[in-house]
Amino acid sequence: MRRAARRLTRRLGRRGALLTLKGIVATGYGSGQVVQPTGDRQGLALLLKVMPLSAWGWAWIAAGVTALVCAWLPQRRDWPGYVAVWLIASAWAGAYLVSWWPLGGSPRGWVIALIFGSFGAVNLVAIGWDEPPARTEQPRET
Repeated sequence: MRRAARRLTRRLGRRGALLTLKGIVATGYGSGQVVQPTGDRQGLALLLKVMPLSAWGWAWIAAGVTALVCAWLPQRRDWPGYVAVWLIASAWAGAYLVSWWPLGGSPRGWVIALIFGSFGAVNLVAIGWDEPPARTEQPRET
């Protein structure tokens, strides 16, 4: 069992692991918006003019699933997963930021914008990372 887990971990790599985590969070957040939407709609006023919260939830789910699928693709072909999560997180961050200033409808909007913006920005950093070279096993000294 350990050997299989190690083989999967090696196949997934660090980039894939990050995309997997991002995909799980995005899919979970989107599911929450579909099943039991957030109570704070002040910060999302601009987005809600475009489409209902349940549709935005499905957009989060789509971004998360894209990230989960792309996690298993080879390096440099996994970019759609990074971009999908970055786009949806940026939309959320932008809406909360604008709701705080200049609209003034959400006094804590800057905090939520910072959280979603950081969640998305990590993807912009990671998309340029190279997977570390495969480690060669060193013989054990006894």
